Amino acid sequence: MRRTVRGIPAVHGIPAPHPARRSRAALGTLTAAGTLLALLLPTGQAGAAPQPGHHSSATPQTTLGAFWTADRMRAAAPLDLATPTKRSAPAAVPRSAPLKVAPTLPRLPKAGPLLPGSLPQAGGPWTGGGAVVKTTGRVFFTYQGRNASCSGDAVTSGNKSTVITAGHCVKLQGAWHTNWVFVPGYHDGQAPYGKWPAAKTLATPQWTASEDINYDVGAAVVAPLDGKKLTDVVGGQGLSFNSGYNKAMYAFGFPAAAPYDGSKLIYCSGNTIKDPLFSSDHGLPCNMTGGSSGGPWFTSFDEKTGTGLQSSVNSFGYQFWPNNMFGPYFGDDAKNLYNQAQTS
Repeated sequence: MRRTVRGIPAVHGIPAPHPARRSRAALGTLTAAGTLLALLLPTGQAGAAPQPGHHSSATPQTTLGAFWTADRMRAAAPLDLATPTKRSAPAAVPRSAPLKVAPTLPRLPKAGPLLPGSLPQAGGPWTGGGAVVKTTGRVFFTYQGRNASCSGDAVTSGNKSTVITAGHCVKLQGAWHTNWVFVPGYHDGQAPYGKWPAAKTLATPQWTASEDINYDVGAAVVAPLDGKKLTDVVGGQGLSFNSGYNKAMYAFGFPAAAPYDGSKLIYCSGNTIKDPLFSSDHGLPCNMTGGSSGGPWFTSFDEKTGTGLQSSVNSFGYQFWPNNMFGPYFGDDAKNLYNQAQTS
């Protein structure tokens, strides 16, 4: 007999995994079968570098700041997606030589009086201050006529305007999200560093084509705000591609489903594993919930300065394996996506 878990079909008697993580009832229908059965497609010929898909915003950028009022931001439902089911084998993520991009942080906020402490941490408010409280923020957008939220991170980039997030935070079930803004340093309806509308959103070619969970990486190029560019205002974290598995990492985000409410920056930390089940993702003990999707994972993270090298994003969690988060491996396709975004 075919069982279901929270409306998600089970496959071969195994409850289907579930995303990062529990959603409110307002978006409870997002776990549709079309997303559940995501195809794990071949990556193409060796050496090929398919271009990420992208979507240019048709909404006048000057109107989005007014659209996203404090009440609308507080009411935005955390976006969830359905997660992978058992297939013959996880997709192989193309890799090349490791590449690291240093942070660009012109101004560092003072560290708080109490640092959160060393590894591990399964989930709690970030009280350490540092650059991460400015570079990490909430992402707001309209999906299927409803206002929803994810998380994102400002990174070092040639255009000083690049945000990294999850693929499903820019496109889901074949449709690109609209009214997309990034709010760095968000706190309980406040936007201390402004609301940055996306001029363009992008995703890896595998996510664009088939919403393959192994490549759940997205990006946005945000427009200048009051004549200034994003990383000139908040700084930009570094990045690391093709850096391997089994690393000490810190994950950040703004979970908005119970027991969280989206008002605070939450973090987890620990030593990662490679997903032994249905993906090629990193795994980390973490209790963050829906709305944290797209938040950054850092290697080489310094608690004193709040800086690190972004190496993944919050993507999904399994319903039958609670309090664990999974994030895509940043291989060649994530690197190509970053390069396209920063040169846009």
